[in-house]
This record gives sequence, structure tokens and C-alpha cells, in this order.
Amino acid sequence: MLDKISNRLSRREMLRATGLLAGAVAASSLGLAPARAAGYPERPIKIIVPFAPAGPTDIMARILGQHLGDALGGTAVVENKPGAGGNIGIGTTAHAEPDGYTLLITSSAYVVNPGLYAKIPYDPYKDFAPIAELGTSPNVILVDPKLGVNSIADLIKRAKANPNELNYASPGIGTTPHLSGELLKIVCGIEMTHVPYSGAGPAIQAILSGTTQVACAALPPAHPHIESGALKALAVTGAHRWFDLPDVPTMIELGYKDFISDTFQGFLAPVKTPAAIVELLSNKSIEILKTPKIAEQLRNNGFEVIANGPDGMRKRIEDEVPKWREIVAKAGIKPV
Repeated sequence: MLDKISNRLSRREMLRATGLLAGAVAASSLGLAPARAAGYPERPIKIIVPFAPAGPTDIMARILGQHLGDALGGTAVVENKPGAGGNIGIGTTAHAEPDGYTLLITSSAYVVNPGLYAKIPYDPYKDFAPIAELGTSPNVILVDPKLGVNSIADLIKRAKANPNELNYASPGIGTTPHLSGELLKIVCGIEMTHVPYSGAGPAIQAILSGTTQVACAALPPAHPHIESGALKALAVTGAHRWFDLPDVPTMIELGYKDFISDTFQGFLAPVKTPAAIVELLSNKSIEILKTPKIAEQLRNNGFEVIANGPDGMRKRIEDEVPKWREIVAKAGIKPV
């Protein structure tokens, strides 16, 4: 009798131990999320920006990074890794340790580069875990006021009457402002010569100095010159008019269906980063972006706050990689 009880107790203990082990395995299959998130961050978080300082992506990263570090009870530092149209910084992050301490804030280059380059150091679908879709800035089509062109219709008329006259500046080959210019040429049936520069600042200076008559640029660096009257904005390429440029129409309003060409800012982590850390970063980032004071600060810097979570960022990637691949092909730009 005692032997039977002893055997029964042994089996119960074995079953209990097995149950505990099964629970541990289940937690492991979920990425050990609670355990891995506990105590995070224990050291500074590095946010890689794949472009030079002072551009739109750098501005977004520094504003968000400062507040994100505070919200997490730690520190977030921005590291600029420019080069190869953003590929160097994006590739560096893709192959970093997926521990939540190396993250990426990038622009639309992330979705444009797969169509622009024959080989890139990352897979846009597989190498990253989306954290959040942060914000976007429309591009803007600019002219020198002395040109006497006051609308897109005027620009088309001028370009068709003088096919070899107009040059347009952009921040560089493959940037969304460059592709906005190429899309403009396609849908309007006009010719303009593209003059690429090494960034938004030099491109704006080119039209201010009269080196080019037209420019396509992201709104943030162009905005003060539009307000001062030094540059004339003919249209923005976002889904709606910019809040403090109410007289500047969208290309859609002008009859060019689906002409949306904005520059977004996205937040991503290497793909195997623990789910709990990704969720924590996403929730904190969205809280920060929705804070009225910070949203206003970003708006004043030319950003429309989106504040979508991982699903929103993932959908944008899925939608825009093929979209820009098609635009690059239609523009006759051969992958390099």
C-alpha cells in the first residue's frame, strides 16, 4: 500500500515538473518576451540614421530619441551613418545584434533603394521588425519667382514651349524629391533636365542662386524660403494641403490621380529583436508622438505625425517597395 502511494506521489511530482517545463518552453516559444524586456534598457540605445546630420530623418530621430530615452528611463543616442543612398546605415542595422540596443530611423530610401540598386545589404521585408510609422513630409515643386511661372499649368506650358530650357534640382539621385520630379515629367508629358545635388541644402541653394529654375525638395528645408517669398511653391505631393500653406494645391487636386510622393520616417529594429522590446518601443514612441507639444514641434519642422504601430509601418513597406520600383522603371533609371 505504501509502495502504491509512493509511486502515485512520484508520478504526480513528475507531472507537475513536466507541466512547469512545458510552461517554460511555451514562454520560450513566445520569445521569452517578459524576461527579455525586464530591466530594458540597461545601457544606452543607439539609433542609427543612415543620412548626414540636419536632414529630415536626423531631425526626427533627435526629437524622438531624446524623449524616448527619458520615457524608458535610459538614454538614446543618434549615430549618423550616411552613404550609398542610405544603404550603409540600413545594412549596418540589419546585421546588428537583435537585442534592442541598435535601432534604425530611416526615410523613404528604405523602400526606394530595392528598385534603385541592383544589390542592397538588406531585405526590406525580412531583415527588420517594424516598430512604428512615425511621420511624413510632402515633397514640394518649386520655381524661381523670377521665372514668371505661377502654377503647374504654367510650368507645363513653359516646358513644352521650350523643351531644353528647364533644369530642376533635387537632393540626389533616387531621393523621393528626384522621383517626384521624374513622375511630374511622366504625368505632365514634359522634359526637364535633372541636376542632382548632395543633399537638400545644396539643392535649395541651387534654385535660390538661379543655377536651376525649378527644384523638387522635401518640405522642411524649403518651407522658410516659401514663407519669405524667395521661392514659389507650385504644388505639394502629399495627400492634402499643408496646414500653413493653404494656397498651395496638391497634385491630386490638380487632376493627377494618385500623385502622392512623400518622404516618410520609419522606426525599425533587427528582425529577431524580442517581441516585448519591440512592443515597448512602439508603445512609448506612439505616446511621445501623440503628446501635443511634441506633435506641434514636429509639425513646425515640416512633419505630419502619423504615429502608427508595427502594422502601419509593415503595410507602408509592402505598398511602397513595388510602387517605387515601378516609378524607377518608368523613369528609365537603371539600377546601379
